[in-house]
Amino acid sequence: MLRSVIALVVASLFVRAADAHLVVMHGFTDYTSALLWIQADAPGPIRVHWRSAHDGVDHASTLDAGVLDDNVVVARLTGLAPGTPVAYAVDGDGDHREGSVRAQPYWSKAVDATDITIAIGSCFFLAAAGPPWNASSYGGGFEILDAIASKSPDLMVWLGDNLYFQPPDELDAVSMAARYRRQRALPALQKLLTATSHVAIWDDHDYGPNDADRSYTMKGDSLALFRRYWANPSFGLPDVPGVFGRARYGDVDIFLLDDRWYRSANRMRDGADKTMFGAAQIDWLQNALVYSSATLKLVANGSQMWNRANRFEGFNHFPDEQKRLADWLLAQRVDGVMFASGDRHFGELLRIERPGAYPLYEFTSSPLTSRPYENPDAAERQNPDLVPGTLVGRRQFGLIRLSGPENARRVVLESYDQRGALLWRQELLASDLRFGRR
Repeated sequence: MLRSVIALVVASLFVRAADAHLVVMHGFTDYTSALLWIQADAPGPIRVHWRSAHDGVDHASTLDAGVLDDNVVVARLTGLAPGTPVAYAVDGDGDHREGSVRAQPYWSKAVDATDITIAIGSCFFLAAAGPPWNASSYGGGFEILDAIASKSPDLMVWLGDNLYFQPPDELDAVSMAARYRRQRALPALQKLLTATSHVAIWDDHDYGPNDADRSYTMKGDSLALFRRYWANPSFGLPDVPGVFGRARYGDVDIFLLDDRWYRSANRMRDGADKTMFGAAQIDWLQNALVYSSATLKLVANGSQMWNRANRFEGFNHFPDEQKRLADWLLAQRVDGVMFASGDRHFGELLRIERPGAYPLYEFTSSPLTSRPYENPDAAERQNPDLVPGTLVGRRQFGLIRLSGPENARRVVLESYDQRGALLWRQELLASDLRFGRR
């Protein structure tokens, strides 16, 4: 059997059989290991085999899928070499899967830096199976999932609203779990799940009810489900719960934020105690940004961060906390910071000018399969921070590409429609994101 696995070492995808019982997703990969997320229909042993060209050793792991975890297991494939693929086979629940996952690249010399492509997207709606919650006209365009896979990104960052809990789910953890299971098994999603590695944050709809905040009483169950269904490198800190964390890929540090667990009510009066992120998370973010030596420091959040024209949910409605972070970024002179966000059901690129500093860019990409906001209001269209030609009310996903040597990186931002056609493209140099840039 291992011979057939090794023969597939160059394959990046596997074919999902019509009567399959297993769902497989590539989770976070580092330099020497990769997380493989697996869900079975029934409890029982899941056997994972892999052989790395790096050490030439046959590896095997047997994990027990149990009903208390929705028959989900996560295997860590070890013994990998940076930038090298490893073939794997998964057996369990009467099913057999084969595929290949690649460890992320590593280089010690700037001239050896490899090209990197990161996909971003948000608002993945799948209608319920029956009335009264089957708002089928709200979701569609599922071909976008294959369109993302066809671009062969190295990593995909899901920016929240990765599924939509419905009213029956909001106080029923079993119903919430069923929503996750049904969406993860969607046939249209299967190719993308193994076309790249995946990390995720949440926003309101995959956290709880619409516009949910820290008062949501089921958030503990919601967090447990999120951790079960996503294979991020970490979730929160030992004494600070949440979905926030850091994911490194090459010379990109991705700071995954949690805009729900600590969030004050949107309608709370403005003041120093009104928060989107909470003091502990902000403290972690600031320390992590200063610690980072990455060329690009991509801060990912579900809600928009810097859109002053936003009438709906956004960091602009938390003005004290927003100003404190903006002032800190200036005072600390952190290089290489860029933002990615979702939520809005349209996409855009904002460029926020800062006297004496490089501009802050925010790339909003939304929606994947939810209903797009086809005609954003006048305030959005006339936003002085909007990069012309980037406001698009269509289903879309984004790509962030880095190329060139590490000390002279080129950064390209692209937005694509649901069929994979280019909507807009913006190019800049990593040196444009530095204090004292040329």
